[in-house]
Amino acid sequence: MNRRRFIVMAGSGVAAAAIWHKWPEQGFFNECRVNLPLDIAQHDLVRAAWEGIDARQVWDCHVHLVGVGDRDSGAWTSPKLDSIWHPIQRLQKLFYLNAGCVHEAPGRLDQSYIERLHNLVDGMRPGAKLMLLAFDRNVRTDGKPDWENTSFYTPNSYARNMARQHPQYFEWIASIHPYRADAVPALEQAIKDGARAVKWLPNTMNIDPASARCDAFYDLLAKHDVPLLTHAGKERAVSGSEAQDYGNPLKMRRALDRGVRVIMAHCASLGEDRDLDQGAQGPSVQSFDLFTRMIREPRYEGRLFGDISALTQFDRAEYLKRVLAMPEWRHRLLNGTDYPLPGILPIYSARTFVELGVLEQSAVPVLNAIQQHNPLLFDFVLKRSLRLNGVRLPARIFETRSFFDRALHVLSPAP
Repeated sequence: MNRRRFIVMAGSGVAAAAIWHKWPEQGFFNECRVNLPLDIAQHDLVRAAWEGIDARQVWDCHVHLVGVGDRDSGAWTSPKLDSIWHPIQRLQKLFYLNAGCVHEAPGRLDQSYIERLHNLVDGMRPGAKLMLLAFDRNVRTDGKPDWENTSFYTPNSYARNMARQHPQYFEWIASIHPYRADAVPALEQAIKDGARAVKWLPNTMNIDPASARCDAFYDLLAKHDVPLLTHAGKERAVSGSEAQDYGNPLKMRRALDRGVRVIMAHCASLGEDRDLDQGAQGPSVQSFDLFTRMIREPRYEGRLFGDISALTQFDRAEYLKRVLAMPEWRHRLLNGTDYPLPGILPIYSARTFVELGVLEQSAVPVLNAIQQHNPLLFDFVLKRSLRLNGVRLPARIFETRSFFDRALHVLSPAP
């Protein structure tokens, strides 16, 4: 067993502790296999997944672009992720590197991540694209960068440049902290540069979405009809300021009421938050139930949406079943994968969906084989294979291009 594999497997004790009640059906280590065997690529399950879907309209709206800056990308990761004094963060990094099938050779990490994305997209149908997420630094309330509480940084320029250099594979989503002194001009520049949306992770970036400090930023988003893709609910994957209450879905009312199209990542499917509609000390309620309340409010029709990224993880599976049970939501849902997380094998279990009664047992070995080669295709085929009362998620959830094209159409001059 080579050193890299040993370290990853030794570190997997953290994952094992988190999933003690369900032994990973595919183990802990991603073998990073490449092309699917022909019999799997042409399997009826895969064919059925693409049925009725125009791959040219399929834009995965939640793909993390990460790097260490070894090719002048400007990307950065915290030294804590390599420190023995921060073992949890170190183990997380090892899992993410393995999930993204990154080569650890000097000067090759950033490039190998991009090459793996190319390989995965090539395994989809022609025309499918990934929307690469930039990720801004944590910013203090005085507007200055807070590197101490920043786990990783992916500048807008890197995401933009990758989309420009590889237009057949990528679109890009900017990330701009609203407390920055230059937040508004930075947003204006990102829009000019073709950003399709803006990404926030309030819990770890130290963003209070209900703060008046965000108003000018919200107003510019609304003016140009640029969506805000924001994490909602509990955050576990990224360390930072640890302000979990900033992930409260109700805090996004301020943006919605100012006309912003808001996409709540994962449909706020983990954790609990205070019911702020009952006051600052309101009772704790499941974050998903707060999202449900908001999406049912008529005033947010056409403004509030949810992405279904990460809902294929075994500990969110019950929420994906609940989403399947709500056909009235389907025009409000967008597909994403939260890559590289689908490459972390221990946190996924196709069997869980069999136990929930929404997947045929015969699909499990096929899905497991797909995940070993192409986690993006695995996530897609799994979602399209789920059935509740004979009904599956419709094509429109996966054909997200028109949703994100809309912003640039607003900016383009009339012919």
